[in-house]
Amino acid sequence: MSIEDDIGLLAQVPTFRVLGGEPLRMLAIGAELRTFAAGDVLFQAGEAADAGYVVRSGSLRITSGRHETIAGPGALIGELALVVGTPRPGAAVALDRAEVLRIARSLFQRVLESDPEAARRLRDEFMVRSSQAISDLTLVGGRLL
Repeated sequence: MSIEDDIGLLAQVPTFRVLGGEPLRMLAIGAELRTFAAGDVLFQAGEAADAGYVVRSGSLRITSGRHETIAGPGALIGELALVVGTPRPGAAVALDRAEVLRIARSLFQRVLESDPEAARRLRDEFMVRSSQAISDLTLVGGRLL
């Protein structure tokens, strides 16, 4: 895949889509390609999280407690690690041959610092998502009472 292909992949991820052209290019250029065979561990629960990963090909099983999900091409794994240092809440294991783009928190922060308008758009996106999550929880909570 080319840098242009990676930019296209990143543009499909809601968190990155709002950043726009040049920030996406910077992320694509600075991202590290990692390849995993079936059964390889991307990360374990409790490890320090210093990067997010975008699945380029293949699939990974993400487990956290009793919850499990499968992440395929275009999925962002470890979004929170892009903005804050935190232990990984779960583990990620390749189900088949998989390629991911590793985006270090330091790279992500440099991109946001270099483009304050992109950082504002991302902040606004996070605010919309947070408001929607609160609304959803309120709705569910009202049904439980």
